[in-house]
Amino acid sequence: MSNNLTQRLSSQDAAFLYFERTNAPLHIGSIGIFEGQISFERLVAHLDARIALIPRYRQRLGFVPFNLLHPAWEDDPSFHIRNHVRQVSLPPPGNDQQFIELTSELFAPPLDRAKPLWETYVISGLGHERTAILSKVHHCLVDGVSGIDLLMAILDISPEPTPTPEPPPWNPKPLAGAAARLSDAFWDQLNQQRELIQEVQETIMDPVSRLRRAQDVVRALSLASPSTLLPAPRMPFTTALGRTRRVAFSDMSFVEIREIRTSLGGTVNDVVLAVLAGALRRYLSSHGHAVDGVELRVAVPVNVRLEEEQGVLGNRVSCMVVGLPLGEAAPAARLNSIRERQDELKQANQAGGFELLMRLATYTPVPVQAAMGASPIINTAVNLICTNVPGPMIPLYSVGHLMLAHYPLVPLSLNMGLGVGVTSYNQRLYFGLMVDPNAVPDVERLKECLDESFLELRDAAGVPISDLPAFRSQAGNHGEAAVTSTAVTD
Repeated sequence: MSNNLTQRLSSQDAAFLYFERTNAPLHIGSIGIFEGQISFERLVAHLDARIALIPRYRQRLGFVPFNLLHPAWEDDPSFHIRNHVRQVSLPPPGNDQQFIELTSELFAPPLDRAKPLWETYVISGLGHERTAILSKVHHCLVDGVSGIDLLMAILDISPEPTPTPEPPPWNPKPLAGAAARLSDAFWDQLNQQRELIQEVQETIMDPVSRLRRAQDVVRALSLASPSTLLPAPRMPFTTALGRTRRVAFSDMSFVEIREIRTSLGGTVNDVVLAVLAGALRRYLSSHGHAVDGVELRVAVPVNVRLEEEQGVLGNRVSCMVVGLPLGEAAPAARLNSIRERQDELKQANQAGGFELLMRLATYTPVPVQAAMGASPIINTAVNLICTNVPGPMIPLYSVGHLMLAHYPLVPLSLNMGLGVGVTSYNQRLYFGLMVDPNAVPDVERLKECLDESFLELRDAAGVPISDLPAFRSQAGNHGEAAVTSTAVTD
């Protein structure tokens, strides 16, 4: 029997390889801002000691000839920590503008598939005696939730953690040749056929439960039909992607987000989407784009991990497709509309239906899956993706240095020139806006609109001001309120 059964990529993992393009690399990442100047050599030694806790970080992809089966993870005999951890220094004065430009430049290129699919950059020279650590990991290896688990394995909850035990010697297996990979693929394929036969037998023995699953699929399709049958509204950021990227960051008080939720109803994610909807309404209006009656379509990934799958790398994610009512001018009404739509989708278990569809897709022959990924794709279903991944709400440290902020970095694909990542850390909510500058030439203005939308919603909810600038109403932006905004990284 194959020794690679537990290391074969799932169909969902492999899809991030098949759909990747040179102008749309599919790695995710984050950037942490740390207090003080982190010693590069000390950090390298720290990561080298922890790498045994993350075996995938020393493995590369082994592709099966002719794509007969998905790739499998194999030990990389050439692995060396210094091929993946690099130091970059900002020239004086090391301001926010330089930091944004460097982050955009480092995140844009694809990862080298001939190596383990991750990179870390230690950015020194950042003003105010800070250090940044930028991480890139291919989406076929982690999703947002497992990425947070990975973060917890590398960082510490104390500035003086218990020393990491000496890892055992690493003896990588030699890379498999084409014949060995074909042999492994044969046994894995045989195992999948057994699972399919078992699935058929279970259907015969319990047709009622299978009928319920079919009904779940029908419900998911009926709820998603506007997204699959009718095209999403045309947006200026829907365009063919280039190879350059630009980022902008914002953060908000998580306490205030929760208080808005308590005051107006809904969930934290409802509030996040309402803030995003208000920001896009402002941004598009300021560029002369009509928003009345426009319902922008956003895909929201949903974690579907089972309890026993917590901490496991790879992708276990479905999604919901939510309409954002850009035509609604009142922030409280905008939030209420989004809450009602989300409640309807949850009640109908749209995410569960989509997950079942993805599971059924695993029975498509792998060469067909690979060919579909390589084919030209025209996306008319959604306008953008907004991820919201809960993170640790306690302070974390790297080699004794406090992490001050933690911003998500998301990939762009499928002609979507704007992507939004959201995560929480230490009582704050962090936004990462990723754009193709040809699609969104002024992402800094979109960041300002995000801040303004949050403060507007906070004011409408009657939430007391804590650590963000006061909301101050004045004329401008097509009659909507204008507000001050905070600095990006200070």
